[in-house]
Amino acid sequence: MTPLLHANKPVFKLGLGLTIGLACLMMGISFGMGKHEFFLVLNGNGGPIADVFFSWATYLGDGLIWVPIGILILWKFRQKWVLVFATILLSTLWVNIGKRVIYPNEQRPTAVVLPRSDIHTVPGIELHTQNSFPSGHTTTAFSVFLLALCFWESWAVFFIGLALASAAAYSRVYLAQHFPLDLAGGMLGAALTLVLSLRAQAAWTTKAPSVHTKT
Repeated sequence: MTPLLHANKPVFKLGLGLTIGLACLMMGISFGMGKHEFFLVLNGNGGPIADVFFSWATYLGDGLIWVPIGILILWKFRQKWVLVFATILLSTLWVNIGKRVIYPNEQRPTAVVLPRSDIHTVPGIELHTQNSFPSGHTTTAFSVFLLALCFWESWAVFFIGLALASAAAYSRVYLAQHFPLDLAGGMLGAALTLVLSLRAQAAWTTKAPSVHTKT
């Protein structure tokens, strides 16, 4: 069964809907409670084990994660290269346009939340102060999660992928790098990325037979 058929299956639909729903929930709470106040609620100190765990979990959303993920998927599903390439390209564009064009120099928690002593930080983690919206790690983590559901129609992949993506996203608040609102922007970006990437793959799949015929 092809990834495009999987995109119409319950597992992918649920993943896409849940991603959008979580983003809307965080946006609603951020606007209702207050962006800074909601951040402080989620940023609470979880102790040394949580510090170590989220310090590592954050790497699940690092852009370099695309290298092994991309190689694995292309190795098994080479004919769907457009879907993979478009997902990487569009998610990257979403983050960079948001950070540098729409919301340039948007300040991060440690630059604006007062008093500074209320913020939990983890020793050894470099704290950034600019380009807050959207969260690039969250965009990447949820893009990988949704892309995986396009190729593997499995509840195991769904639950494991959702747990890993959520851990990577939450780590950005726990490590005082982003507001929950930034995470919402990343999740919406991931959802939009996969919808557009699936359309790009469908367009290429439709066009490909005619291209091969001409050659």
